[in-house]
Amino acid sequence: MTSEQFRKMALRLPGSSERSHMGHPDFRVQGKIFATLGYPEKGWAMVKLRPNQQREFVQADPESFVEVTGAWGRRGSTNVRLHVTTSKTLKPALDAAWRNVAPKALPKG
Repeated sequence: MTSEQFRKMALRLPGSSERSHMGHPDFRVQGKIFATLGYPEKGWAMVKLRPNQQREFVQADPESFVEVTGAWGRRGSTNVRLHVTTSKTLKPALDAAWRNVAPKALPKG
């Protein structure tokens, strides 16, 4: 998975847009961040999951998904190793992150 492939997957979700936060590209739906690129460094991404979702993804594929350190990680923020993951592995996590912040009125991708 490349950064550009991640970007395209995120922007295909209904109502999503790309902006920037703290020097990193981020992906939002109605102003709420659900994913970022380049955090903690190039070649990584982050998906904003719930803690129970994070546990499931990390347990299922610890090579692709890693809990963010500190309080953000305890709240569900999950790093993704882009060079390891595939679109098949990432899509459910990205969809879950989007659903976690998307308004109920939007179609659920």
